[in-house]
Amino acid sequence: MRLLTVNAGSTSTKVSVLDETGDEQSYHSLDAAIVDINAWSGVDAVAHRVVHGGERTEPVVIDDAVRVELTELADLAPLHQMPSLEAIDVCRGRLPSVPHFACFDTSFHATIPVAARTYAVPQRLRERIRVYGFHGLSHAWAGARVSELAPEAERVLVAHLGGGGSLCGLLSGRSVTTTMGFTPLDGLVMATRSGSLDPGALLWLARHTDEDLDHVLERESGLLGLCGTADMREVLRRAQTDDTAAELALEVYVGRLVRLLGGCVADLEGIDALVFTGGIGENSAPLRALICDRLRWLGVKIVAHRDSVDGSELTAVGATVRTFLVHAREDRQMFTEVARSLRTLA
Repeated sequence: MRLLTVNAGSTSTKVSVLDETGDEQSYHSLDAAIVDINAWSGVDAVAHRVVHGGERTEPVVIDDAVRVELTELADLAPLHQMPSLEAIDVCRGRLPSVPHFACFDTSFHATIPVAARTYAVPQRLRERIRVYGFHGLSHAWAGARVSELAPEAERVLVAHLGGGGSLCGLLSGRSVTTTMGFTPLDGLVMATRSGSLDPGALLWLARHTDEDLDHVLERESGLLGLCGTADMREVLRRAQTDDTAAELALEVYVGRLVRLLGGCVADLEGIDALVFTGGIGENSAPLRALICDRLRWLGVKIVAHRDSVDGSELTAVGATVRTFLVHAREDRQMFTEVARSLRTLA
């Protein structure tokens, strides 16, 4: 099987052509793939990462009706859903004769217990909102990789840190807790997203300001709102020069992450392995060191490790928690899921 995968994220679009032999070709944008005719030849199916799938728990073949359903979910993931739909339209136009699958970030979290995905609001509202969780394709891939690297690790905490960020607690490979909720705005401090806020503060801002809160919280907050840059590399560089705004941004970012990670560990009733993935998690050794230093009480201790080789073990002597670096491969996870779906449809 030859599969074209399209991953339209909040800060970038990645395109890959994969097959069962392990051969692959990657492109940094959809435009880059379009100009290479070889990317589109002999493709058996196209897999699209779609952040919000609503109640769907498996990949689905995209037809016009499904396209409408996904559009209706766009306001729940405004930074992601529309770019995905635009990419779907382009690819369906170029490859109209092959099936196009939507693979959902929300699907992996369908195993979260009912109590953990339920908000304490009246029934009429619980029918409309609940915890969905996101970054599921990345969390699923990281969990599968750790099962290969450390098969004895049953309680795994995955930290997907990129332009967006979330934590996921896996028990025997299944998602049981995560830091994003009804939308990808929840949880950790991110590049331009605020993460969790007191709902009372939002009500107050809505009553007493003329701010476009959707725009502010999605696009002007997070690291950008704290110190004027959304680039973690720049935040770290500036923090080393005694830049007080960058120092504050870093402390808020790490502090929120450590606090929420502790809650995930409580849900797991312990932790056997910690995994860093995503653009920042994979490539920022200084940030990993800052985070792990705050987790010494948990038994986390890592070696100074500056490369970003997939599957690298960072665990230092004396640690009771194994720590790994895993490349985010939503494309490979989509390949697995779509191959399974095609076998089912055959």
